[in-house]
Amino acid sequence: MSGTSLDGVDGVLVNFATAVPVVKATVYTPYAPDLRQRILGLHQPGQDDLHEAALVANQLAGIYSQAVNRLLREAGVSPLAVKAIGCHGQTVRHLPQRGYTLQLNNPSLLAEMTGIAVVSDFRNRDIAAGGQGAPLVPAFHAALFRDERIHRAILNLGGIANLTNLAPRRATEGFDCGPANMLLDAWAEKHLGCRYDEAGKWAAQGCVLPGLLAQLLSHDFFSVKPPKSCGREQFNLAWLQGLLSGDEHAVDVQATLSALTASCVQQAVTRWCGKVEEIFVCGGGAYNMHLLKEIQEVLPQTRLATTAALGLAPDWVEAVAFAWLAQRTLSGQPGNLPEVTGAKGLRVLGGIYPK
Repeated sequence: MSGTSLDGVDGVLVNFATAVPVVKATVYTPYAPDLRQRILGLHQPGQDDLHEAALVANQLAGIYSQAVNRLLREAGVSPLAVKAIGCHGQTVRHLPQRGYTLQLNNPSLLAEMTGIAVVSDFRNRDIAAGGQGAPLVPAFHAALFRDERIHRAILNLGGIANLTNLAPRRATEGFDCGPANMLLDAWAEKHLGCRYDEAGKWAAQGCVLPGLLAQLLSHDFFSVKPPKSCGREQFNLAWLQGLLSGDEHAVDVQATLSALTASCVQQAVTRWCGKVEEIFVCGGGAYNMHLLKEIQEVLPQTRLATTAALGLAPDWVEAVAFAWLAQRTLSGQPGNLPEVTGAKGLRVLGGIYPK
């Protein structure tokens, strides 16, 4: 899995032989700065985009294969023992309202490099059926984390914040809440030269700017009723800078961006989910102590913890989810939830690229 944070690739080796998936090995491979910039460049129209996208897709396949080889080597597992690689690819455009989403990948090359079948392109089948193609992980969250007595939610704080609502005796719901690490990381990199604000320590030094926060929360996306999804198309550095006067202290802007994420999570829970008793956090934002403190403050009646309390470390939840989705594809089972994505019905997701 490589998500909208553009930090690198999360890889997991998962055994689904038992009811609860067993993670046998994990690996993280960071993106080199030049690759990250090339991927960022493809989020906007440019010269010779098709050629550049193909080259980046090939490079990504190489990184994915390195991650797979490391996993197998460290776990002492032969490629012959692996049923398939579930590979999401790197999103560079997500425009379901225009009928498409684009994840860079070369699954044929990945299959050739590893000698293992690859399942990829998970989102387009749902979009073809009239859905958003996102979020897809709520089906996995429901399978692994649902409790029939407790109203629980799973909050993924990746580049985008998304929420899965697991209310007892109700259908699973899920949707994107708004920006999370994507804006926080971009602002930290611009002003600190760091890839991210570790534990939210910089944001904690600033003061929230109420006027700016109100402007940020006035974005149309926040008032849209689910199903809904978002990405860099809506929330990016240019959008943020267009709302700044130029007189703000950088640290106060970071504090306000952190408050924005906490606020959009709070709005998502109170508007669309009802009385949630427990929220379990996954994704890189699970280690942002300042952000978690803010979320707890705006949702004081809700118990907040990470998915580690449920047996799966927050770093690996999404990667395990796409392994689970790949398994569903191979067995001909649907991977989407129409009530989450807005699709016309259940669909088997992904394309299979044989070894």
